[in-house]
Amino acid sequence: MEAESELNNQILKVTMLIRKDYPELSKYLLEMPETIPGIENPEMNKKVLNEYLNSLKEILDKYAPNHGIDILNI
Repeated sequence: MEAESELNNQILKVTMLIRKDYPELSKYLLEMPETIPGIENPEMNKKVLNEYLNSLKEILDKYAPNHGIDILNI
């Protein structure tokens, strides 16, 4: 598993890609349960960051086949 800083960098990269090149997917960023934790002071750790990154990639993975996105390079 990667370091937290690397996970944060990857999350930023995928988020910026979505917002810049696929703004129609931006609405899903706000609806993701990972962005709205059920507790007041959630703990951010590698597991949580990795789950969030995977959920971002999943959005692109579902969108990619119809729109020519190469998610392997993300």
